[in-house]
This record gives sequence, structure tokens and C-alpha cells, in this order.
Amino acid sequence: MHENNLHENNLHENKEKKPVRITAVSYLNTKPLLYGLLNSDVSRDITLTLDIPSVCAQKLRDSEADLGLIPVAAIPELTTPHIISDYCIGAVGAVKTVCIFSDVPINKIETLYLDYHSRTSVELAKILLEKYWHVAPRFLKSDDFYLQKLGGTIAGLAIGDKTMGLEKKFRYVYDLGEAWGNYTGGLPFVFAAWVSCKPLSEIFLQKFNAALKVGLNHIPELIYLLPTQENGFDLNEYFTKYISYDFDAQKHKALRRFLSEINSNVVLVE
Repeated sequence: MHENNLHENNLHENKEKKPVRITAVSYLNTKPLLYGLLNSDVSRDITLTLDIPSVCAQKLRDSEADLGLIPVAAIPELTTPHIISDYCIGAVGAVKTVCIFSDVPINKIETLYLDYHSRTSVELAKILLEKYWHVAPRFLKSDDFYLQKLGGTIAGLAIGDKTMGLEKKFRYVYDLGEAWGNYTGGLPFVFAAWVSCKPLSEIFLQKFNAALKVGLNHIPELIYLLPTQENGFDLNEYFTKYISYDFDAQKHKALRRFLSEINSNVVLVE
């Protein structure tokens, strides 16, 4: 009788257990991570929504999500940010999908549209313009049609999937991952990290990280399932050469450097 009561209590607890609410960036570079989450045991423990980077950060900040893949520039807005994963969206050198596109050299740009879908890329661009390229163009916030307004001395920062094929339309393309590496003496860059505002159970974190690893180990299968990209965009090259997913010691160092560059004194719980 006692064993039956324990069994019933366990069933009740499992039914009452709330799933971990996850928000993640919806860009192509997250697909290997999402593939792992949705094709592993941890999928039973989560609810997943896909958003643009700024919305991911907002949901985490407003307690509408428990865990988020968010732009790292939003971390200082969180009260107790916990870096909870062995994986991130990063780059070692060129990243290919975070670039300034221009018809003129960087020192001739007078006006620059900034893609505010990701605050990280905007802050990175401002750092590099001031401290690496030593230029001060006028900034304009992007709208849905800003790419059509580029030309002459008007350039634009673009991120994510919208950058695919843009390099063929502009004479000058400045890759911010590559420029950051040159500016910092070879540091990688972290564009987005898995962050929570509260501790999560060790059992869940182990399952979560294992799921992400599964996704990264199955990139060839994922590529087979994804639509063929236009403009000759090579998915395998992008996932394996331009995006660096391991959140290693150098990336932690790079993240601390970036947060210090944007004058943040945030204390990360890693």
C-alpha cells in the first residue's frame, strides 16, 4: 500500500511539474541547437518559442521565459544572469552574417542604418567604428525597408538570414566578427548565449547540454532536411566554418571583454 501511494505521488508531481519555458533566436545559425532540443529527451521538459533576438531578451527580462538564447548585450539588463550552457552562437574570425554593407570604404560612410533586431551587433558595430576604424557616421534606426535605401555614402549593418547574397550587391563588406578579432588581437566573439535569471536543476542542465551536443553532431542530417538556400549559400560551410558553437574559455574571455567595452559591470554566474 505504501509503495502504491509513493507511485501515485510521483505521478502527481510529474503532472504538476511545469515545463521550462525557452525562447530562442529564430535565425539559421540556431538550427543545429534547436534540432538537438527537439530531437532528444529534454523536449518533454520544455516549451519552445522562436523570436527575433530583441524579443528573446525582453521575454527573459519580463519573466515570460525561464531560459533564453539571447544577445549578450542584453545580459546587463538582467538582475541575476546565469550562463547555463556549454554552447553559444559565436565566431572565431569572420561570421559571414553580421556585416556592414557599403558602396564606399568605411571612412567614407556618412550615414549608417543599424539593424536593431540585435542589440549585440549594434553595440559591436559602435565599438568598432569608434575604436578600430576611428570613424563617426550618423546612425539611423533600421525599418523594414532600410536595405533598399542603401547606396552612395549610406551604408547598413545587417544581421542574420537577410544578409545572404547581399555581398554580391555591395562593393564593400565589413565582417564584424573578423574586425573584432583584429581589434582585440585574436579574440573570438559571442553573439548570443543561453542565459537564465534563476538557477536551474543540474539534472535539467545536463539533459539540456546533451541535447545541444546531439544537434551539433547531426549537422549533416539537418542540412539534408533544410531547404536549399538561394545565392549559393553553403550551409555546411556556414555551420562548421563561420559559426563556432563551443562556449570555451576564450569565448568567456571575449564575452567579458565585450561587456567591459560597453561599460557593463554585470556579474555573470557561470
